[in-house]
Amino acid sequence: MTIANTPEPPYYAVIFTSVRTFEKEGYEDTAERMVKLAAQQDGYLGHESAREGLGITVSYWTSLDAIRAWKMNTEHLLAQKHGRDRWYQSYKTRICKVERDYGFDM
Repeated sequence: MTIANTPEPPYYAVIFTSVRTFEKEGYEDTAERMVKLAAQQDGYLGHESAREGLGITVSYWTSLDAIRAWKMNTEHLLAQKHGRDRWYQSYKTRICKVERDYGFDM
């Protein structure tokens, strides 16, 4: 598990918080495909994800235009539909501008 290596702010974060259904078929493959596909998009900076009951994925982007382009990606649109129809009981997406960041590494 690693922390995304983001540039100096400002940049943007998309926070996707979800509660899963019990349906598992196709979820893992689709999730892996979305990670690979997002990484190929212009403006993608990285992501972090955790799930234990409540799932939280934060992806980082250079601009709001890059986020819009990712949201409208044809394959991503299909995954979003499957998520609403099968895999998520509920979810919330939040988009934030990161103005400061700091951290610690050993």
